[in-house]
Amino acid sequence: MAAVVMADDGIAFDGAMAESGPLGGAETAFVALAEALARRGHRVEARSNCRAALAHKGVAWAPLGQPIPARCDLYIGNRGHRVIGLAAGARRRLFWLHNPAGYLRKPRNLWRLAWYRPTLIVTGQYHARTVPRCVPRRGCAIIPYGVLDLFRSGEERPPPPPRAVFTSNPLRGLDWLLDQWERCIAPAVPSAELHIYAGPAVYGDAGSARAEAMERILARAATLAHRGVRRHAPLGREALASALRGMRVMLYRGDPGETFCLSLAEAQALGVPAVVTRLGAVGERVVDGVTGRVAADAAEFAEAAIVALRDDALWSRWHRASLAGQRGLSWDDVAARFEALIG
Repeated sequence: MAAVVMADDGIAFDGAMAESGPLGGAETAFVALAEALARRGHRVEARSNCRAALAHKGVAWAPLGQPIPARCDLYIGNRGHRVIGLAAGARRRLFWLHNPAGYLRKPRNLWRLAWYRPTLIVTGQYHARTVPRCVPRRGCAIIPYGVLDLFRSGEERPPPPPRAVFTSNPLRGLDWLLDQWERCIAPAVPSAELHIYAGPAVYGDAGSARAEAMERILARAATLAHRGVRRHAPLGREALASALRGMRVMLYRGDPGETFCLSLAEAQALGVPAVVTRLGAVGERVVDGVTGRVAADAAEFAEAAIVALRDDALWSRWHRASLAGQRGLSWDDVAARFEALIG
């Protein structure tokens, strides 16, 4: 059994919140890894900006301001510069990245990385290419996110009605998607619906300028009800899995800031085909022409979306291929890869 300490200095969250409501991909991943390591028999302490100490699913959660064990076998600092150097006596130190790594050039990151020399953890090839060569580190390991078991248990099903779904950050291409929907997709498939499960609460942005920008885009979506656009509040993971089972296709342009896209991984694992572009890492989540389409431009995107909504035979092929090949890693698999880095 190893002593593991994990720390995050972002929004307020803990393991119980991950069960009861929606969280972003990075927070979902943090909770899932902590719980998977605990299931593997390790002693796991997690620090975040949670409100109070909590023992949940084998993980000891506490606010970041509380004392952190000075010694442990594995320390995982999560994305923020303030947590790079905690647990000073850690035997192995990792720094888990979730966003494009250009921000590591900032002096507040560089001096800490130079002093502590953690191993950087990235989620894929696109993500790895964003790490500046000048950044000091012990090494860089690619470990993809896992997919929660409730998304990996999808079964083959008949083609659903023409319902598309968007479950990502509204600032990452929803305005663009609404353009494609209004101009091209909805006129070609008048019975189609676009279901949007999104909002600032997922990212802890209530009251911020980012939240206002999200709400402006979501307000536009609400005006397109006559075109089949349906706005919903964000869902927790269990409710989201249930909703996805009734969807025909996930539509997402992608974004240069998208380094993995857990939303796409979850949808594909459940057998939901996807239409994306080549922006960011989203092309790594879809097998072009097999589990969906990785479009070269807006016209190709709209055309692929229309075909996915109309063609039952094509949908069934993409659906079966997604179930067969896109289940992804379990979080136990991911925990084993982190565990192997202890040495």
